[in-house]
Amino acid sequence: MTKVAVIEDDIPTSNQLRGWIEAARPGIVVEQWFTRDEAEAAIAREQYDVILLDIELGRERNAGVAIINAINKAGTTPVLVVSAMPAAIYRSIMKALDAWDYLQKTTFEESDFVETFLDMLRSAKPRSEAAPAAPAREELSIDPLRQGATQWRGKRVNLPLTAQRILLALYEHSGQVVSYEDLFQVVKSGRNRDNIRKHVSTIRDAFREIDPDFDGIENVPMRGFRWAQGER
Repeated sequence: MTKVAVIEDDIPTSNQLRGWIEAARPGIVVEQWFTRDEAEAAIAREQYDVILLDIELGRERNAGVAIINAINKAGTTPVLVVSAMPAAIYRSIMKALDAWDYLQKTTFEESDFVETFLDMLRSAKPRSEAAPAAPAREELSIDPLRQGATQWRGKRVNLPLTAQRILLALYEHSGQVVSYEDLFQVVKSGRNRDNIRKHVSTIRDAFREIDPDFDGIENVPMRGFRWAQGER
């Protein structure tokens, strides 16, 4: 059973989001939380497939930031931030915290919300199904929904979630070129070549922290990248 948490202190807004979710996916379980304390307790206790949250809860202006940190520490669950705080300021902050996306209240329609939410569900299948992890071929294991779950030769590779998803796309097509256009589908924002190259650079640096000789990602000029580890 797919389970979603809505963390929002404004009751009408919380109910509206719940209604949109239940209309888009009948049968889904939606749990509503209204304070930081009860939300953090629920996150520690329950396994959610998607979490929606506001940044400001009650008098805590940045309660949502603390909750996202708690979610990342638990190592699971994509997060959609729905807040009245200015997107121009907070979208980059939420991206740095590996939130899936940021929707600013009053600037989006129900259809925008539903499209984003369903996209998240497609990427975060219920845990009763097979976890979206890469096959454990030899040296690398990945779970793109769990920060800190990537391991190389038994050692943890410190990667943000977007970088993990890019790594998984390369690894699943080992030996094949993965085009920039295909990698654009993996990221939620910054769909341009410079941004993809920065993510790949982050991946390489993280691997070289534990394996200075790592050279498993090949740049294919004008086309994209490929996982070539083991071919040399």
